[in-house]
Amino acid sequence: MIRVLIVEDSPTVTMLLKALLDSDPEIQVIGTAANGDEGVQQALALRPDLITMDIRMPIMDGFEATQRIMEACPTPIVVVSSNVESADLPITFNAIRAGALDVVEKPAGIGHADFETIRDRLLIAVKLMAEVKVIRRHRARNVRTAIAPPEPYLRKPPAILAIGASTGGPVALNTLLRELPSDFVLPVVVVQHMAAGFTQGLIEWLQLESQLPLKIARNDQRIYPGEVYFAPDGYHLELCNRTMLRLGQTPPVSFARPSVTVLFESVAHIYGVEAVGILLTGMGDDGAAGLKAIRDRGGLTLVQDEATSVVYGMPAVAVKLGAADYVLPLDRIVPTLIELVQVRR
Repeated sequence: MIRVLIVEDSPTVTMLLKALLDSDPEIQVIGTAANGDEGVQQALALRPDLITMDIRMPIMDGFEATQRIMEACPTPIVVVSSNVESADLPITFNAIRAGALDVVEKPAGIGHADFETIRDRLLIAVKLMAEVKVIRRHRARNVRTAIAPPEPYLRKPPAILAIGASTGGPVALNTLLRELPSDFVLPVVVVQHMAAGFTQGLIEWLQLESQLPLKIARNDQRIYPGEVYFAPDGYHLELCNRTMLRLGQTPPVSFARPSVTVLFESVAHIYGVEAVGILLTGMGDDGAAGLKAIRDRGGLTLVQDEATSVVYGMPAVAVKLGAADYVLPLDRIVPTLIELVQVRR
């Protein structure tokens, strides 16, 4: 039984969330809180398995509450956001930076056309995120891990960078993208598993710190060095040739569309030895087989290590498959990447 605490300032939404969650025999709502301060107190008192967190609340918002909970009693937190186009999105992604695991859309009324879809997403998120073992977070944390310098590579210079991520990915992507220099010489293509409707908000949040232009990919779009292209909601992202992107709605791979493996396999096929793949934190196995395809074609592959991954699922499978040239702490991925790119050029 998954014991859930609801933190939500609207009594109506609280009742709806409670009814939805309690309707699943594997979930039990053990408490509610009307603001972030109450949420922190209830988290300490009840020790729930998971917390659903509203963002805009009186007294203390969801970002501050998430920070305090992750400092005092680390608990899996799923942000339930009012809508995907609201001004709350920057706070939502800041809450994810503070330790929240996922974001889902707040369910509308029972008569709403998307009610069942949103309900199902919420229930799936609660069940999956309740299994994640979270760690204590501190506000001032800047730990860097020493690592030996990369060995020189004698392969062709890289021509493209492909990145895949899932649970914990927004924070990992923020770390990577803000460290890539403004004169970065490769086009970058990204698949991040995200609840439908939140990808644009994620990009806007990441753009606040990235020196590179970030955009949602379009079908038949040309790619350019130093630009970052994200797969849109519900579409696989592939390379159809060395300069052109393709979107598709073929069946999900590893239960995901967009799929990291679909992207990586297309990059491996088109670029071969000139490809660089990075697989970040995430649940499941998406991306592992695709990363292996890049390595098998002579491309360079880097994987986030267990200590810095929120969920060591996708990276662990990639390592087990022999898909990783380097397994690195998050803060060493970009420095190592830049050294290797310079060496190979």
